[in-house]
Amino acid sequence: MSDLLFEIGMEEIPAGFLQPALQQLKDNFVKKSAALKITHGVVRTMGTPRRLALIVEDLAAQQADSREELLGPSKKAGFDDQGEPSKAALGFARSKGVDASELQLVDTPKGEYLMLVREVAGKPTSDLLSALLKELLLGFSFAKSMRWGSNLNAFARPIQWLLAINGDQRVDLEHDGIISGRTSYGHRFMAPVEFKVQDASGYEDQLADHRVVVDPAIRRQQVLTEIEHAVATTLPGQDAHVAVDENLVNTVTNLVEYPVGVCGEFDDKFLQLPPEVLITSMREHQKYFPVVDEQEKLLPCFVAVNNTVVKELSLTRAGHERVLNARLEDALFFFDSDQQRTLEDRYDDLKGIVFQAKLGTMLDKSERIIKLSGLLAEKIVPEHVDSVCRTARLAKIDLLTDMVGEFPTLQGIMGAAYAVHDGESTDVVLGITDHYLPKRAGDNLPVTATGALVGLADRIDTIVGCFGIGQLPTGTTDPFGLRRLSLAVIHIIADRGYQLSLRELVSKALALYGSRVDASQATVDAIVSFIQGRYVNDCIAAGLDAQAVDAVCSVNFDDINDCRRKIDALAAIRADESFSVLAASFKRIRNILKGHQGQALDSGLLQEDGEQELARVYAEVASDVEPLLATKDYGQALAVMLRLKGSVDAFFESVMVMAEDDAVRNNRLNLLAAIAGLFLAVGDISKMQE
Repeated sequence: MSDLLFEIGMEEIPAGFLQPALQQLKDNFVKKSAALKITHGVVRTMGTPRRLALIVEDLAAQQADSREELLGPSKKAGFDDQGEPSKAALGFARSKGVDASELQLVDTPKGEYLMLVREVAGKPTSDLLSALLKELLLGFSFAKSMRWGSNLNAFARPIQWLLAINGDQRVDLEHDGIISGRTSYGHRFMAPVEFKVQDASGYEDQLADHRVVVDPAIRRQQVLTEIEHAVATTLPGQDAHVAVDENLVNTVTNLVEYPVGVCGEFDDKFLQLPPEVLITSMREHQKYFPVVDEQEKLLPCFVAVNNTVVKELSLTRAGHERVLNARLEDALFFFDSDQQRTLEDRYDDLKGIVFQAKLGTMLDKSERIIKLSGLLAEKIVPEHVDSVCRTARLAKIDLLTDMVGEFPTLQGIMGAAYAVHDGESTDVVLGITDHYLPKRAGDNLPVTATGALVGLADRIDTIVGCFGIGQLPTGTTDPFGLRRLSLAVIHIIADRGYQLSLRELVSKALALYGSRVDASQATVDAIVSFIQGRYVNDCIAAGLDAQAVDAVCSVNFDDINDCRRKIDALAAIRADESFSVLAASFKRIRNILKGHQGQALDSGLLQEDGEQELARVYAEVASDVEPLLATKDYGQALAVMLRLKGSVDAFFESVMVMAEDDAVRNNRLNLLAAIAGLFLAVGDISKMQE
């Protein structure tokens, strides 16, 4: 056994490309080595912006021996009338390089066939590595790739060198004119030299000697250490620390090979800007970390992470300060300029922003959101109708501001800041920010009713508009993020506990578009079905009983919170021993009733004891269940329904449902349909059989 080291050296790749590339490198090696039957120990990947490295411990010296079973022609086609091998059999044997006498008959699901069974000795791993590593090079998938020079193969950035060593032997590999060697390269600025790598075990230490921290986990910890050290040494004795953003830490880690922190300051006057503006200016454009006090209040300081050791700290700090102060001057100018006009003054200007070519402008969308959120408020929080409508009117206006034009991620945040300046109510201010939540999976949900209702209206408007013009998501494309928007709708409704009819909401939203969209019942059905699919997947991902989810949603999906109550009730009742038996009987009932209509029962046609008893118990159960269903006490309702089990069993044992007399048969079917209708008020329990 030996250790394999494979390094791909290149021009700096974008920070977001590094971790996905390392994961692909590891996954592809594991998959390809398994296909080749090459065993190995631990597989590790490491990398920096300039290199992707794979280290495989205890790589087997050769493939495992294998047994091949090659299926040939059938027995009938493999032998002639005299029982001798036919041309088909001889041709098959010849193609495999063996004599026909080495073929044997085997039984298969399709009958007897000729088969060649042979033991294949594994090849030396060294004979296979060149091709395997070449496949790894060609197997990367990047968000964006490029070709350079006369090369035919694309990559994230131009490849500069290849290092491939198995044990102490170089692996011979050629890729687009680059020949693999035993050399790697140090830090581009602090150690710009090539050096010979002895083997995989010393790779990390040799790179460290050349100012490269190749392990991302170690480099990440060094970033954290450096930024805190920079603050401690620059602001000694002050209650200051770095406001750590995990995503920014990851980005910076993937931008450098040797992290060095530098703490700088900016002018106090910029603290008049909303904190989010300062943080965004530092984080998005400069990749700087903000500094805060013990109360998490921003201080006029920041930390930058350099890719080199700082020789002249004052010069380096001054350079960062100059860049950031210039950026913040722009932000302050935008902030002051934006406040020269109120949000209300800009409202009509929304007609200059196209929402979607077929669906109109942002002004059109805002008018629809005002109406739809107003309807929701009248139904759910009538005391907040005015603030909801006001929030809806102002919610999108900050898209017109210079600040949001410069920092698109601040939409909503700047709207709220300008609403405060304009003297809008607290309810409206919070609602403007809230209506964008959640922005992504796992994000915070709206904390205000105004934000929740305007957010619902906004998202439903987009969903129905896209469906109404046939702009549906596919397996690979979802340009308007309709899946994400649907999940947001589901989570907001669930979190707020709203009792809403999705069908009614969708129909009203479509009607507000007028003739711009197809508002037919088919469109409504398609939209509700789409949201239902997201709801089912979300419930299952959350660990809910999948059969209970199917039982409820397959019958009726309209009120999200009502569905959840039914799902929870079914999941709880299935622990009762009687439930599984009743579920099986219910499935039988459903099969018998296919195509049957009607539930009217004629007691005069109940001839047998079994059906008379079932009708009596059903009447008692229905009487007890109806008020429980009305109050949505589904758990207790199901518990009462379980009283039908014994009577249903006795009915099927003693009564012939499909009687010859049409009236008697139809009456018995009506009895079963009435029982089925009772259960279907909660869910199709036939889907919950073990």
